[in-house]
Amino acid sequence: MTDISLVASSLVALSPRALYALRDRVGAPALQEAGYAAGEGAYRAFAAWLPSVAGVEDPKELAVPRLAEVLSRFFSSLGWGTVEVNTQGDATFAVDSMNWPEAQPDAGLQYPSCYFTSGLLADFMTRIADAGLAVMEVECRSRNDHRCRWLVGSPETLTSLYQHMAQGADYRTVLGTA
Repeated sequence: MTDISLVASSLVALSPRALYALRDRVGAPALQEAGYAAGEGAYRAFAAWLPSVAGVEDPKELAVPRLAEVLSRFFSSLGWGTVEVNTQGDATFAVDSMNWPEAQPDAGLQYPSCYFTSGLLADFMTRIADAGLAVMEVECRSRNDHRCRWLVGSPETLTSLYQHMAQGADYRTVLGTA
């Protein structure tokens, strides 16, 4: 098992209950911005942790299948749960989790609500790709979906996708993955 102390010194732990309270009190924009601000620290911790786990110095050296496995190990070791990463159409990929702690199962919320994670992943993935990326949660266990799913892509791609979804389209149909 990899020594989590490599990353623990640069991160602060929050319980799921604390995230629920923040969501309910400060709202989506503030929580997403906080997540975005946390992305840099999470990325630095990941980069410091990576050589001992994957034998590479730079996350950009990891091929997508290996990156998916390593990301899952990293987030899981921090208590965030496991993730799977897979492509969704030509211009996006998905980060999926069946056990992400920001989600509040059975909360019965109307919209995806892992706002902190959306911000964190946007900054984190932008740093890995060394290109501006956006993140949009399209499935969430807080609204009784069976998983949380964040789509990652260019801001233009996700803006277009959002516009289609706002008109009632299913994201899978728009991406051609239905």
